[in-house]
Amino acid sequence: MDKSFYKSPIGILEITCKNNALVSLKLCSSAEGVSYDTDLIKTVKIQLDEYFSGKRKTFDLRINPAGTDFQKIIWDELKKIPYGKTKNYSDIAELSGKKGAQRAVGSACNKNPILIIIPCHRVIAKNGSIGGFAYGNSIKNMLLNLEKANISEKKKY
Repeated sequence: MDKSFYKSPIGILEITCKNNALVSLKLCSSAEGVSYDTDLIKTVKIQLDEYFSGKRKTFDLRINPAGTDFQKIIWDELKKIPYGKTKNYSDIAELSGKKGAQRAVGSACNKNPILIIIPCHRVIAKNGSIGGFAYGNSIKNMLLNLEKANISEKKKY
């Protein structure tokens, strides 16, 4: 596995690649450890630079997240949510063929190993509030604000 770190506006991101695919993108507390900037990792960093500067709306990367079949179905649905748009947990459950499984959708979002690129931050509660987020609601708000998602200020919390 190849690993590197990226200093982003939301914190330090740890990038992990294996077999020429991105397998993990997560927030970490520090950039400690050995870094390998392979061609794929360099591409991930370039695309993250473009995303955080508002120039990139979609990612063009080979990803291979580890998860259950159900989680992978949910993550595939999340990748279909356009930049700057949101869907609620119930919508994702229904679109994935698992109507009524919104709690399981929330769990799959929580276990998403590839932050931002699998955009779990674009999933909100049915009442319009932002819902939860594995890295905290302030990070979720930052990502939604970056994308200028139409979230009501009074419903953020």
